[in-house]
Amino acid sequence: MRPEIWKPPVELSVAEQKVAKRIRKAKLFVFLRKIRHELFDPDFQRELGTIFKDSSVGLCPIAPAQLSLAIILQAYTGVSDEEAIEAIEMDRRWQLVLDCLDCEKAPFGKGTLVRFRALLIANSFDRRLIEKTIEMAQSSGEYNSRSLRVALDSSPLWGAARVEDTYNLLGHALRKALEVISQNYQQDLVTVATSAGAEVVTGTSLKAALDLDWDDPQARNLALSTILQALNSVESWVEEKTDLDHKTISQVNKSLKDARQIETQDVEETSDGSPKLRKGVAKNRRISIQDEEMRHGRKSRNKRVDGYKRHVLKDLELQMVRAVGVTPANAPEASVTPDIEEDLNSQQVIIQELQIDRAYLTSHWVKQRTPTMTIICKPWKVRNGHFFDKNAFVLDWEQHLIRCPNGVSLPFTEGSVVRFPKHECDSCPKRSQCTQSKHGRSISIHPDESLLAELRERQTSNTGRAKLRERVSVEHTLAHIGQWQGDKARYLGLRKNLFDLRRMAVVHNLHVLARMCKTNDTVGELENSTKRRISTG
Repeated sequence: MRPEIWKPPVELSVAEQKVAKRIRKAKLFVFLRKIRHELFDPDFQRELGTIFKDSSVGLCPIAPAQLSLAIILQAYTGVSDEEAIEAIEMDRRWQLVLDCLDCEKAPFGKGTLVRFRALLIANSFDRRLIEKTIEMAQSSGEYNSRSLRVALDSSPLWGAARVEDTYNLLGHALRKALEVISQNYQQDLVTVATSAGAEVVTGTSLKAALDLDWDDPQARNLALSTILQALNSVESWVEEKTDLDHKTISQVNKSLKDARQIETQDVEETSDGSPKLRKGVAKNRRISIQDEEMRHGRKSRNKRVDGYKRHVLKDLELQMVRAVGVTPANAPEASVTPDIEEDLNSQQVIIQELQIDRAYLTSHWVKQRTPTMTIICKPWKVRNGHFFDKNAFVLDWEQHLIRCPNGVSLPFTEGSVVRFPKHECDSCPKRSQCTQSKHGRSISIHPDESLLAELRERQTSNTGRAKLRERVSVEHTLAHIGQWQGDKARYLGLRKNLFDLRRMAVVHNLHVLARMCKTNDTVGELENSTKRRISTG
């Protein structure tokens, strides 16, 4: 049965006014109470109703708008599902927003909240929540352009799962497989593991069970061989089992496949055929059994992150987050732009000005930019020791000629290397300032040299440097989102963490919307005051 349209009261009751007055810092509760009927208008509620149907027989349908508000408050306060239900029953601020003041029991349970969240994710309605906040801001007349000035940036998001070394990754995957079998047989783990020839993985510590000198390379190879033998034994034992149901076999094979993935990426054979750890790191190396999408990565040369990167695209005019993205920590920043563009397409907007840092210069937005798109970015530093750098050479884009400091010109094409003739360099009076090469000076022309030249030229003017400073705004937004979300992911996997980041963006946008409304109220009061003074003249 499809839920009915939720029609909570618009005006605050006397009891609600008392609660609202007592809220000192968490003003988003009061703001949500005042605008909930606008945020979840009948049309939007009907949209939500298409994905959610209450399956509880004999109970009144739960309004999707109520559940959506609970999910927003959950992001704002950083509580778990169980804590959210507890807050609804005990925190009058939650009750104020959800229209259940002084209730003794929450209008829905944890299972309903979990099911609704899964439906939001499956139908991408977490993205619709962001769009709805933008629509509200635009309806207020603040800004309604289809051509955007936006800034894009990222920050680290540590994974929620445990990061393990190769030995523990293999042992963890094996133990998961055996735990599923033990549940199916309703036997304890040790009994099943002993039958399968893998008792070594049943203890609280795999390395303690192996009891080896881990400083000895031979002992480490022996440990690896022992674990892989246990893996082979379990695989053979599982193949002989005919009394396991399809679901159990599927879960067991998934864990065994994970173990083989770890072996493939981390293990190699010695000359005598025994296993040893691979030197170096495999490409796209898996670092966790619990979360297969977590990766080692770096935000900078000195800052490593195990997990993900969160990306935020901010509208510089509206000051709201337009779209967000989550990528594995080892993925290039530029890889997120196709997904963010898909979000923008649903809003029917285009980018007129894109402010980024240098990590996004390889994005498809930059490579496939239209003539109407302006890229604002700090250029790469051009250094050449104490010799002339590339800035000392003049690029004539109309004639496609490059002129050296001594006036010698040569044709160039983007993506090539220009080599000045040896005899010209030998006789050049500025040679000591230009090169020590006996073959003469050479200049590499980047495949997108025209953009880099534009960026370098912009940095030389006061106006251009002021433009570059505007990108600081998106860094502040990332910091605000980080205050609510924290530096560690709440969920396992990319999609659920994208959901979490999207609802954090909703919280941010609601704060911006609250400031807009407060400003408009102040302006309205000043206008009314002026009118009263004029009328009383």
